[in-house]
Amino acid sequence: MNDSTGYFANVDWDMMKTATEETLYMTIVSLFAVFFLGLALGLVLFLTNRKKDAGSRTAYWITAILVNVFRSIPFIILIVLLLPMTKTLVGTIIGPKAALPALIISAAPFYARMVEIAFREVDKGVIEAAKAMGANLFTIIGKVLIPEALPAIISGITVTAISLVGFTAMAGVIGAGGLGNAAYLEGFQRAQPAVTLVATIIILIIVFVFQFIGDILTKWVDKR
Repeated sequence: MNDSTGYFANVDWDMMKTATEETLYMTIVSLFAVFFLGLALGLVLFLTNRKKDAGSRTAYWITAILVNVFRSIPFIILIVLLLPMTKTLVGTIIGPKAALPALIISAAPFYARMVEIAFREVDKGVIEAAKAMGANLFTIIGKVLIPEALPAIISGITVTAISLVGFTAMAGVIGAGGLGNAAYLEGFQRAQPAVTLVATIIILIIVFVFQFIGDILTKWVDKR
Protein backbone atom coordinates (compact mmCIF):
# COMPACT_ATOMS: atom_id res chain seq x y z
CA MET A 1 0.00 0.00 0.00
CA ASN A 2 1.46 3.36 -0.99
CA ASP A 3 -0.30 6.58 -0.08
CA SER A 4 1.80 9.32 -1.72
CA THR A 5 -0.55 12.15 -0.78
CA GLY A 6 -2.64 13.21 2.14
CA TYR A 7 -2.41 12.64 5.88
CA PHE A 8 -0.79 9.21 5.59
CA ALA A 9 1.83 10.24 3.01
CA ASN A 10 4.72 9.82 5.45
CA VAL A 11 3.70 6.39 6.71
CA ASP A 12 6.21 3.71 5.76
CA TRP A 13 3.87 0.76 5.27
CA ASP A 14 6.67 -1.78 4.99
CA MET A 15 7.98 -0.57 8.34
CA MET A 16 4.49 -0.82 9.83
CA LYS A 17 4.17 -4.38 8.52
CA THR A 18 7.47 -5.32 10.14
CA ALA A 19 6.47 -3.59 13.39
CA THR A 20 3.16 -5.49 13.42
CA GLU A 21 4.95 -8.80 12.91
CA GLU A 22 7.34 -7.97 15.76
CA THR A 23 4.45 -7.12 18.09
CA LEU A 24 2.65 -10.35 17.21
CA TYR A 25 5.86 -12.34 17.70
CA MET A 26 6.47 -10.87 21.17
CA THR A 27 2.85 -11.29 22.21
CA ILE A 28 2.26 -14.84 20.97
CA VAL A 29 5.59 -16.35 22.06
CA SER A 30 5.39 -14.81 25.54
CA LEU A 31 1.69 -15.77 25.78
CA PHE A 32 2.45 -19.47 25.33
CA ALA A 33 5.15 -19.32 28.01
CA VAL A 34 2.91 -17.31 30.34
CA PHE A 35 0.06 -19.80 29.93
CA PHE A 36 2.06 -22.82 31.06
CA LEU A 37 4.11 -21.00 33.71
CA GLY A 38 1.07 -19.18 35.11
CA LEU A 39 -0.96 -22.40 35.13
CA ALA A 40 1.78 -24.17 37.10
CA LEU A 41 2.18 -21.31 39.59
CA GLY A 42 -1.58 -20.98 40.05
CA LEU A 43 -1.86 -24.71 40.64
CA VAL A 44 0.86 -24.59 43.30
CA LEU A 45 -0.84 -21.66 45.02
CA PHE A 46 -4.20 -23.46 45.02
CA LEU A 47 -2.92 -26.85 46.17
CA THR A 48 -0.67 -25.55 48.96
CA ASN A 49 -2.91 -22.81 50.32
CA ARG A 50 -4.24 -23.47 53.85
CA LYS A 51 -2.35 -26.74 54.14
CA LYS A 52 -0.91 -27.39 57.59
CA ASP A 53 2.24 -29.35 56.76
CA ALA A 54 5.52 -27.45 56.67
CA GLY A 55 6.35 -28.39 53.08
CA SER A 56 3.09 -27.04 51.69
CA ARG A 57 3.27 -23.87 53.75
CA THR A 58 6.84 -23.24 52.61
CA ALA A 59 5.93 -23.86 48.95
CA TYR A 60 2.94 -21.56 49.24
CA TRP A 61 4.77 -18.66 50.82
CA ILE A 62 7.75 -18.86 48.47
CA THR A 63 5.46 -18.96 45.44
CA ALA A 64 3.16 -16.25 46.80
CA ILE A 65 6.09 -13.92 47.55
CA LEU A 66 7.57 -14.37 44.07
CA VAL A 67 4.18 -13.84 42.44
CA ASN A 68 3.40 -10.74 44.49
CA VAL A 69 6.85 -9.20 44.01
CA PHE A 70 7.04 -9.59 40.23
CA ARG A 71 3.38 -8.68 39.79
CA SER A 72 3.97 -5.43 41.67
CA ILE A 73 7.03 -4.18 39.78
CA PRO A 74 6.07 -1.75 36.98
CA PHE A 75 6.86 -3.33 33.62
CA ILE A 76 9.15 -0.56 32.39
CA ILE A 77 11.27 -0.92 35.56
CA LEU A 78 11.28 -4.70 35.31
CA ILE A 79 12.77 -4.53 31.82
CA VAL A 80 15.68 -2.48 33.15
CA LEU A 81 16.18 -4.78 36.15
CA LEU A 82 16.29 -7.83 33.89
CA LEU A 83 18.79 -6.43 31.38
CA PRO A 84 21.74 -8.51 32.70
CA MET A 85 19.68 -11.71 32.63
CA THR A 86 18.28 -10.83 29.20
CA LYS A 87 21.79 -10.31 27.83
CA THR A 88 22.80 -13.74 29.17
CA LEU A 89 19.71 -15.55 27.88
CA VAL A 90 19.28 -14.10 24.39
CA GLY A 91 22.63 -12.40 23.78
CA THR A 92 21.19 -8.91 23.25
CA ILE A 93 19.21 -6.22 25.06
CA ILE A 94 17.45 -4.83 21.99
CA GLY A 95 14.95 -6.30 19.57
CA PRO A 96 11.82 -8.45 20.01
CA LYS A 97 13.66 -11.42 21.53
CA ALA A 98 15.15 -9.22 24.23
CA ALA A 99 11.66 -8.27 25.41
CA LEU A 100 10.54 -11.87 25.98
CA PRO A 101 12.05 -12.48 29.47
CA ALA A 102 10.50 -9.31 30.89
CA LEU A 103 7.15 -9.97 29.20
CA ILE A 104 6.98 -13.52 30.57
CA ILE A 105 8.16 -12.68 34.09
CA SER A 106 5.80 -9.72 34.33
CA ALA A 107 2.66 -11.44 32.99
CA ALA A 108 3.02 -14.95 34.46
CA PRO A 109 2.43 -13.89 38.11
CA PHE A 110 -0.62 -11.87 37.06
CA TYR A 111 -2.04 -14.87 35.23
CA ALA A 112 -1.11 -17.22 38.09
CA ARG A 113 -3.42 -15.32 40.44
CA MET A 114 -6.24 -15.53 37.91
CA VAL A 115 -5.68 -19.29 37.62
CA GLU A 116 -5.71 -19.66 41.39
CA ILE A 117 -9.02 -17.79 41.57
CA ALA A 118 -10.42 -20.00 38.79
CA PHE A 119 -9.51 -23.15 40.74
CA ARG A 120 -11.06 -21.75 43.93
CA GLU A 121 -14.36 -21.33 42.13
CA VAL A 122 -14.54 -25.04 41.29
CA ASP A 123 -17.29 -26.75 43.30
CA LYS A 124 -15.59 -28.40 46.28
CA GLY A 125 -18.23 -31.12 46.21
CA VAL A 126 -16.98 -32.27 42.81
CA ILE A 127 -13.42 -32.48 44.14
CA GLU A 128 -14.51 -34.38 47.25
CA ALA A 129 -16.53 -36.79 45.10
CA ALA A 130 -13.47 -37.52 42.98
CA LYS A 131 -11.40 -38.16 46.11
CA ALA A 132 -14.08 -40.49 47.47
CA MET A 133 -13.90 -42.50 44.25
CA GLY A 134 -10.16 -43.01 44.80
CA ALA A 135 -8.83 -40.43 42.32
CA ASN A 136 -5.23 -39.44 42.95
CA LEU A 137 -3.90 -35.87 42.79
CA PHE A 138 -2.96 -35.96 39.11
CA THR A 139 -6.36 -37.38 38.16
CA ILE A 140 -8.12 -34.66 40.15
CA ILE A 141 -6.02 -31.99 38.44
CA GLY A 142 -6.48 -33.39 34.94
CA LYS A 143 -10.06 -34.63 35.17
CA VAL A 144 -11.68 -32.23 37.64
CA LEU A 145 -9.84 -29.00 38.37
CA ILE A 146 -8.70 -27.98 34.89
CA PRO A 147 -11.89 -29.04 33.01
CA GLU A 148 -14.15 -27.35 35.57
CA ALA A 149 -12.07 -24.17 35.65
CA LEU A 150 -11.34 -24.07 31.91
CA PRO A 151 -13.76 -21.23 30.97
CA ALA A 152 -12.21 -18.99 33.64
CA ILE A 153 -8.70 -20.10 32.65
CA ILE A 154 -9.33 -19.13 29.02
CA SER A 155 -10.95 -15.87 30.05
CA GLY A 156 -7.90 -15.13 32.18
CA ILE A 157 -5.41 -15.83 29.40
CA THR A 158 -7.45 -13.55 27.13
CA VAL A 159 -7.12 -10.68 29.59
CA THR A 160 -3.42 -11.49 29.95
CA ALA A 161 -2.94 -11.47 26.16
CA ILE A 162 -4.42 -7.99 25.97
CA SER A 163 -2.12 -6.83 28.77
CA LEU A 164 0.85 -8.31 26.90
CA VAL A 165 0.00 -6.28 23.81
CA GLY A 166 0.23 -3.17 25.98
CA PHE A 167 3.50 -4.36 27.50
CA THR A 168 5.01 -4.87 24.03
CA ALA A 169 4.19 -1.26 23.23
CA MET A 170 6.08 -0.12 26.33
CA ALA A 171 8.97 -2.45 25.52
CA GLY A 172 9.13 -0.95 22.04
CA VAL A 173 9.84 2.48 23.46
CA ILE A 174 13.19 1.26 24.86
CA GLY A 175 14.32 -0.66 21.80
CA ALA A 176 12.32 -3.88 21.58
CA GLY A 177 10.81 -2.96 18.23
CA GLY A 178 7.19 -3.47 17.34
CA LEU A 179 4.35 -1.00 17.10
CA GLY A 180 5.31 0.81 20.29
CA ASN A 181 8.70 1.56 18.81
CA ALA A 182 7.11 2.78 15.57
CA ALA A 183 4.62 5.00 17.41
CA TYR A 184 7.28 6.58 19.62
CA LEU A 185 10.39 6.85 17.44
CA GLU A 186 8.84 7.28 14.01
CA GLY A 187 5.64 8.95 15.09
CA PHE A 188 6.25 11.06 18.18
CA GLN A 189 9.94 11.92 17.98
CA ARG A 190 9.83 12.68 14.25
CA ALA A 191 6.56 14.60 14.52
CA GLN A 192 4.62 12.23 12.27
CA PRO A 193 1.24 11.82 14.01
CA ALA A 194 -0.08 9.66 11.17
CA VAL A 195 2.45 6.96 12.09
CA THR A 196 1.35 7.05 15.72
CA LEU A 197 -2.30 6.89 14.64
CA VAL A 198 -1.74 3.89 12.36
CA ALA A 199 0.25 2.06 15.06
CA THR A 200 -2.55 2.72 17.54
CA ILE A 201 -5.22 1.45 15.18
CA ILE A 202 -3.26 -1.75 14.48
CA ILE A 203 -2.79 -2.34 18.22
CA LEU A 204 -6.53 -1.89 18.75
CA ILE A 205 -7.26 -4.39 15.97
CA ILE A 206 -4.89 -6.92 17.58
CA VAL A 207 -6.59 -6.43 20.95
CA PHE A 208 -10.06 -6.88 19.43
CA VAL A 209 -8.95 -10.06 17.65
CA PHE A 210 -7.55 -11.55 20.87
CA GLN A 211 -10.74 -10.63 22.73
CA PHE A 212 -12.93 -12.12 20.00
CA ILE A 213 -10.98 -15.39 19.94
CA GLY A 214 -11.01 -15.56 23.75
CA ASP A 215 -14.76 -14.99 23.93
CA ILE A 216 -15.43 -17.68 21.31
CA LEU A 217 -13.22 -20.23 23.10
CA THR A 218 -14.74 -19.41 26.50
CA LYS A 219 -18.28 -19.96 25.19
CA TRP A 220 -17.22 -23.17 23.44
CA VAL A 221 -15.77 -24.82 26.56
CA ASP A 222 -18.39 -23.49 28.99
CA LYS A 223 -20.96 -26.26 29.29
CA ARG A 224 -22.99 -24.55 32.02
